Amino acid sequence: QVQLVESGGGLVQAGGSLRLSCAASGRSFSSYVVGWFRQAQGKEREFVAAITWSGDSTYYADSVKGRFTISRDNAKNTVYLQMNSLKSEDTAGYYCAADRRLTELSSKSFDYWGQGTQVTVSS
Repeated sequence: QVQLVESGGGLVQAGGSLRLSCAASGRSFSSYVVGWFRQAQGKEREFVAAITWSGDSTYYADSVKGRFTISRDNAKNTVYLQMNSLKSEDTAGYYCAADRRLTELSSKSFDYWGQGTQVTVSS
């Protein structure tokens, strides 16, 4: 069982940066794949980024590639999402999720979820 808590969201101007954190508790977190997803008002939840347990492999949605960076510190049981060059279309609730295996880059592949943190980008 893994519990996830996101933090770091807020209001930022377009072009600015934010760093989201996903703090985990529970056993063997370092063996879990972790993903970030987002859901804008009235839209479906979409994949943003994912990282394997070792951190050797990362995956990004095309819409954030080159602007967002996912990383993890297993000693701190924390995964980060550095978001640069933010755009108004990045406005959404951001959720981290974890699972033991990465089968596909979609929300249905992740069993454990945090409560989310809101990111609002003003233009």
